[in-house]
Amino acid sequence: MEGNSARQVKNICVFCRTNPRKNSKFIEAANNLGRVLAKRKIHLVYGGGSLGLIWCISTAAHVGGNQVLGIIPTAIAEGNFAGKTVREKLRVPTMQDKIWKMLDNSDAFITLLGGIGTLEENFQIASRAQLNIYHKPIHLLNVDGLFNKLLSFLDQDREENFIPYSVR
Repeated sequence: MEGNSARQVKNICVFCRTNPRKNSKFIEAANNLGRVLAKRKIHLVYGGGSLGLIWCISTAAHVGGNQVLGIIPTAIAEGNFAGKTVREKLRVPTMQDKIWKMLDNSDAFITLLGGIGTLEENFQIASRAQLNIYHKPIHLLNVDGLFNKLLSFLDQDREENFIPYSVR
């Protein structure tokens, strides 16, 4: 989106799979992302918990001296579905509240590999950008070509004028 490159990014929200993934390329990318955030003093905002690749990112960011904020719905926190949050935890009533708090607490967004929930979060942010509710950068970390087919789909939607170029 235009005009976003000049904005200083202090807080990045990462959407990522919480289920364990054994592919070393994804583990390496997750650890590296956490280290890069720490090195650049960019604080991490995420969905809380300590499972899967998000644990790699949040731990690397925390060990690097960064602030880490996990925003987690009460039902997930109480159901112990996510494990422990690495650093600061903010409980919210619902999944929708989680997205709004992530929007409020982040300057940009990165999506790493994930399932339906991860994609849902990514597209909720993109939808709000398309509606001019927020103007914050959204990025896909395309490790091992994971998002290639999704990007092709979005390109086709753009060519058919279903989505504006600025959202892709």
